[in-house]
Amino acid sequence: MSDAILTLNAGSSSIKFALFAAGGAVPQQAELTGQIDGIGARPHLKARDRAGEVLDDLDLPLGAGTEGQHAGALEFLVRWLHAHEAGWRIAAVGHRVVHGAERYSQPIVLNDAALAVLRGFIPLAPLHQPHNLAGIDALRAHLPGVPQVACFDTAFHRTQPSLAQLFALPRRITAQGVRRYGFHGLSYEYIADVLPHHLGEGADGKVIVAHLGNGASMCAMAGRRSVATTMGFTAVEGLMMGTRTGSLDPGVLLYLMDNEGMDAKALTRLLYKESGLLGVSGLSQDMRELLASPAPEAREAVDLFCYRIVREIGSLAAALGGLDALVFTGGIGEHAAPIRERVCRPLAWLGLDLDAPANAAGTQRISLPESRVAALVIPTNEEWMIARHAAGFLPA
Repeated sequence: MSDAILTLNAGSSSIKFALFAAGGAVPQQAELTGQIDGIGARPHLKARDRAGEVLDDLDLPLGAGTEGQHAGALEFLVRWLHAHEAGWRIAAVGHRVVHGAERYSQPIVLNDAALAVLRGFIPLAPLHQPHNLAGIDALRAHLPGVPQVACFDTAFHRTQPSLAQLFALPRRITAQGVRRYGFHGLSYEYIADVLPHHLGEGADGKVIVAHLGNGASMCAMAGRRSVATTMGFTAVEGLMMGTRTGSLDPGVLLYLMDNEGMDAKALTRLLYKESGLLGVSGLSQDMRELLASPAPEAREAVDLFCYRIVREIGSLAAALGGLDALVFTGGIGEHAAPIRERVCRPLAWLGLDLDAPANAAGTQRISLPESRVAALVIPTNEEWMIARHAAGFLPA
C-alpha cells in the first residue's frame, strides 16, 4: 500500500478532489480526480483515474436544499473515497481555504485552536469559508490522526506593499480587518512556481497573470511575488465574472437600498449570483455559449468582459511600472482563444504583438518572436500546489 495525499476544494456549489502519490517529490499528475457539482440543484459526481478513464459518473440521491445537499455530498464523497482508495493510504489531506486574513501567510496543520481562528474569519468570506470548514470537519472525522493542512487563497498576496492593501476608510474600520486581501492565490502561486520554465530569467520581471474563469481576477507580479491584484476585501471586486459584478460604484448599492428596498440578502444575491456575464447577457454565464450566440446581448457581455480586463491590465502595469509578460490561465484564459485575442489586440501600445495563428492553435506562447511583451497560456494546477504544501508536513 502506497501513501497518498488527498486534496479537497469545497465550494458553495461544488466539491473538487484529487489524490496524489506521496513519497519524494509530488507528481503533477493526480492518481484520480473528481468533482461533485450542481449542489443546491442536481448534485452529480464525476471522477477519472490517472489515464483519464471515467471511474464514476452519477447523480447523487440527496434531498432538497443547498445546505443539506452540501453536507450530504461531503458524506457521500467520504464513502466514495473509502471505496476507491484500495492500494492507497491517505497520509495527509490538503484543503483549499479561501481566507487566512492577515494572520496566515503560509499553509498550516489544522488543530482545534486553528479551526477556531478560521471560524472567526467567516464574516470576511461568508459565502466560501463555511463550506471550506465543512470539508475539513468531514475529513477530520473520517480520517482521525491524519494531518489536515489548510492552504490559503489569500496567502500569496501578503507580499503586497501595505499601501496596496488599504482602503481609504477610517482607521477603526481598517483595524477590524477591512482591507484588500486578494484571492486565487494558489493559482498564482503555481504560475509563479513554473514561470522560470517558460520565461527563463524573464520570470522575475514584470508579469501580469490573468486567471479567467467563472471567478476571474488578475495579479501583478515582480520577482514572482504579488505586488497588486484586482480582487480586494471579497472575491466580488475587480473583473466582471460569470455571475459576479466585479468592481461597482458603492453608490449603486445605496441607490438600490433606497429605491428598490433591497436588503443585504438581496444585494448579496445580486452581486454574486445574478450579475456578470449572466446578468448582462440575460442568457448564460458560460463563455462558450456566449461566444457561440448571435444575440447582441451576448456580444455585449463578452465585449464588456474583455474591456474590463484591458482596463485592469493598464492599472496593474502602472503598479508594476511596466510590463514584460502577460500570462493567461483558468478555464476561459486557457481555452477561449477569441477572448485572449480581444484582450491582447488593444495592448499593442504596451508592446504586445499577438501571434494570431499561434493563439488560434492554442500554443503556449501566443506573442510574436519580436514582441517586447511576451504573451503565454499556462494551465494552472491549484490541486498540485495544495498537495505539495500538504506533503511538506509529512515526516521525511
